[in-house]
This record gives sequence, structure tokens and C-alpha cells, in this order.
Amino acid sequence: MIERYTRPEMGGIWTQDNKFRKWLDVEIAVCEAWAEKRKIPKKALAVIKKRADFTVSRIDEIELEVKHDVIAFLTAVAENVGPESRYIHLGLTSSDVGDTAQGLLLKESATLLIKDVKALREVLKAQALEHKHTVCIGRSHGVHAEPMTFGLKFALWYEEMGRNLERLVRAKKAVSVGKLSGAVGTFSNVPPDLEEKVLKKLGLAAEPLATQVVQRDRHAEYLGALAITAATVEKIAVEIRHLQRTEVREAEEPFRKGQKGSSAMPHKRNPVGCENLSGLARVVRSNSIAALENVALWHERDISHSSVERVILPDSSILVDYMLARMTGIIRDMHIYPKRMKENMDRSLGLHNSQRIMLALIDKGMTREDAYLIVQRNAMKCWSTQVSFIELLKKDKQVRKHLKAGELKGLFELKPFLKHVDVLFKRVFG
Repeated sequence: MIERYTRPEMGGIWTQDNKFRKWLDVEIAVCEAWAEKRKIPKKALAVIKKRADFTVSRIDEIELEVKHDVIAFLTAVAENVGPESRYIHLGLTSSDVGDTAQGLLLKESATLLIKDVKALREVLKAQALEHKHTVCIGRSHGVHAEPMTFGLKFALWYEEMGRNLERLVRAKKAVSVGKLSGAVGTFSNVPPDLEEKVLKKLGLAAEPLATQVVQRDRHAEYLGALAITAATVEKIAVEIRHLQRTEVREAEEPFRKGQKGSSAMPHKRNPVGCENLSGLARVVRSNSIAALENVALWHERDISHSSVERVILPDSSILVDYMLARMTGIIRDMHIYPKRMKENMDRSLGLHNSQRIMLALIDKGMTREDAYLIVQRNAMKCWSTQVSFIELLKKDKQVRKHLKAGELKGLFELKPFLKHVDVLFKRVFG
């Protein structure tokens, strides 16, 4: 899954080589801090910085024997450094290195995802402005409700993606932390000021109080932000899928030259991109549950979270990066059919004006219950006979008693439904 959906920049973050490079960055930064305290000779530090290196294949080879990835990493580095390697990992526990490096990886991933959301919002805004006055029927429960504009759909998604942006910014801050406080977080072998200096250099905040690990509510917040972002992508995808149905066909995702929709039926133009995104959102949501399960560990730590995170952190980061990029392309290049929107709105024969008729009758002094029954009676007849709603109302004695022909005609005008579109756009876009 990772290889298939990986975009180069995000994929590069989550390679094994980059993970170990981050481990090495942490170890060298700690060595530098120890050298400033004269715990490590300057000559030894120079050797470490010059020679410290590894190959992933050698780490894997050693791990097959020692069954411990950090020890395998340290052994591989030591083979290159020589005797001065005894100064590497002084006072640290494995999680000091792994969790701090993971904070660096998550910070980089969150930075990319924030960039992705901003790019998607740009195309959503462009489509919203383009179709600000493109009239379509609004639907509730999949049934015609009242008119709106197609641009409002994009504006709604733009606004929701703004909240996802805020969540990702908060999540980035939550996971951009490290810890170098030792076996159970008590600084028994590493002084707090060393941690402060190293983490500042690495661009991370210090976990105020750690156990042996950075606390996993932070990672759960990150996965939660990703899951909600993926849910919004799915929300958009589901709408496009519905709009692309043959019976509706008001919009559809891009269909490229040479693309095929079905192995059996050459006419097919299926919303496969949006269906793909709906499916991937389920994976990301599931991963967020696993992140929540990781919050509760035994005492100061156990290792049950580790195997889970090796899957859910790279997979979810990569998948949401892919989902945002793919949805950006779909929104930017989607086909939109205003003529079809008008045709579809006309299919309900004016029934979208039912509330306006009811309110007008109430305004004339009728009770709400009586007005509702009169309008509903004519609406149901419209559905069954396919005679236009306004013609049925013209023939209804109770309606004619309260509403003149001119008044009735005025109640079927489109303009009142759209009179506050500018207000809504100003709320969203300023």
C-alpha cells in the first residue's frame, strides 16, 4: 500500500533510511551537547561527526541476530566510527532516540499535509467563485428541496477544509516534541538542560513530563486530525459520486482521453477516483482508532504501541497526502453542467416553492396547520399527476381565496432563494 500511493516528497519522509538518519541526527546532537559539558572529548566528537554512518541493509542484518532495532542501529554506526562510538547514546534509552526522531518525522509530515490542504482550498475557492451564481436545486434526503447555487457547495467545502487546516496546525504542534529524559523519564543519567539544548537545536519542544516515552495522546491527536481531514475528502467525494449518477449528471469527475470506464461496457464513465477516496478514508479512520488504543500503556511504557505505529503513522500520512492531492485534481478539472442543473430543477414542476406558498398563506391569516395541509395536498397531487404545482394552486379555491394570481406568480420567482448568497460568500471568503 505505501509504495503504490506514495508521492515522492511524503514517501521520502517515511523511508527506513530517513528514519535512521533522524536517529543519527538525534544521537549526534546529544554528543554535541555532551561535548559542550566536556563529557565527550572534542577530538572524539569530531571523529563521530565525520565517520558516523550506516546502511539499512547492515542494520537489518544485525537486527536479525540481536532482535532490537536501536541496538542494531548503534552497532552498525559503531562499526564505522570505531572506539569513539562508546560516547554515542550516553545516558539514553531507546525511546529517547526513537520518539524524538519520530517527532521530527511527524513534524515534516504535518508540514506537507498543511501545504496539501492549502492547495485544495485554493481550487475550492476558485470553483466557488466561478459558480457563485450557477443555480441548482438543493437536496435533502436526496429529494429536491429548495434552489441554491453550485458555488455554495464549494464554499462549504472550503470552509470545512479551513477547520481541517486548523486541526492539522494544532496536531503538528502536539507531535513536534521529543524527550531525552532516560529510562522512566526522571533524567537519572541525562540532565534536563541537555535535553532542552538538544531539542531546541532539532526544532522540537520537550515533553514536559514523559515516562519512558512521549505520551501517545499526541499521536492520537495527529491521527484524529488526519481522520477528520480524510472524512471531509470523503464527504466531497460522495457528493460528486451522487452528482455523477446518470439520473442526475450535474457534475462529474475528470475523464481523461484514453481512459476506460468498464471492461464490458464502453459507454461507462465511472466516478472511480471519488470511490477510491471514499475507500481510503475508511482506512485512515480505522488507523485513528488504533492510535487511540495506543494511549493506554502499562506503567511507564510497554512496547504494544510500537508495532501499531510502524503501520499507522506512515500509512495514514501517505494516504492523506495522496487523498488531498487527488481531490485537488478532481476539483480543479471536474466537469460541471449548469444546463442539466436547470433541467433537473424543472423536474419537480415548481414544488421547491412549497414553503414560500405556505408562509404566504400564514401571512394572510391562516393557521400554520391549515396552510401546511393545503400546500401538501396540492404538492402530493403534483407528484402523482405531473401537473405543474402553480397550475394546481391556481385551481385550489382555498388558495385563490387568499392569494391573487399575481401574488401567486411572484411566489414562484427564483430571486428570493438567492438573495443572501453574497452574505454567505462574505462570511466564508471575507
